[in-house]
Amino acid sequence: MPTHRRTFPAEARELRTARNWTRATLDGHPRSEDAALIVTELGTNALRHTDSGNAAGTFHVALTVSELTTFIAVTDSGSSKSTPEIQRASLHTTHGRGLGMVAALADGITVGGDDSGRTVTAELRVPADCNRPAVSPEHTADAIPGVRQC
Repeated sequence: MPTHRRTFPAEARELRTARNWTRATLDGHPRSEDAALIVTELGTNALRHTDSGNAAGTFHVALTVSELTTFIAVTDSGSSKSTPEIQRASLHTTHGRGLGMVAALADGITVGGDDSGRTVTAELRVPADCNRPAVSPEHTADAIPGVRQC
């Protein structure tokens, strides 16, 4: 399984760069948009809640891709006083929904590390019907040659 890695500086605009890099890296993958959103949410958490958001901070993204599963790991620069956890935000709060959105999109989430740096890993499985060959245009009017219809 190939792993693609990249480090991003501690600037909010780098979240867009991380999202675009994820899309480009997973170009054509049936869950590339889910992966891009997950990278954005986990990167945002790293910048807001850890030393990754300091002037010299960074966050690291690793995408490990196989035919059936993609693992998205975002590692922060540490010093958070709490472990990432899914919160039940009220309707009126403006924060606290990111990890819940990641959990809704992902097939699994793990959190590892300590105060020197934590890694949140999300697992995305490819739906079983996406593992079959692409539909040929003569079978479906909307089919695009070579593209899986998931």
